[in-house]
Amino acid sequence: MPQMNKGGKFIFGQSLIRTDGTLRIPPQAMEEYHIADEGKVYLFTGSKITGGFCVTRKGLLHPSKLGHILDDTPPLLDYSAGSGEFIKYKGRSYCWVEISQEGQILLTKKMMDFLKVRPGMELLSIRSSDIAFTMGAKGPLLEKAENYDGEIPLF
Repeated sequence: MPQMNKGGKFIFGQSLIRTDGTLRIPPQAMEEYHIADEGKVYLFTGSKITGGFCVTRKGLLHPSKLGHILDDTPPLLDYSAGSGEFIKYKGRSYCWVEISQEGQILLTKKMMDFLKVRPGMELLSIRSSDIAFTMGAKGPLLEKAENYDGEIPLF
């Protein structure tokens, strides 16, 4: 999907948090980030403005300038922390979860409470950087999406 306005953030689509906590990543985001290639993804808390969470994988995060996050938190690096167990590091919190080849992840009630999201919410999938994309839960971009003339695909 194109940008909602000239020079604005690129939107991949919206993802519905289903009643069982499952959420599907939009296919275009999956392809661009090869997000399901490793079978596990890292989730980390989003910005104060957009909320929600960001999504990346070890193959993108570890070799990047932010790779120290994993080096400094071995339970994330080697996946020995429990799935969905958030670890605080320098102002953000990080966890890992499994992802299916179809791009589906499971958010437990505890994770949703921590991230301040809930079943029935539609999260906006936003290109953030070459390392991660954001699943935004609130803020100006979501307001723009609600008023967008075009169609934003829902997954």
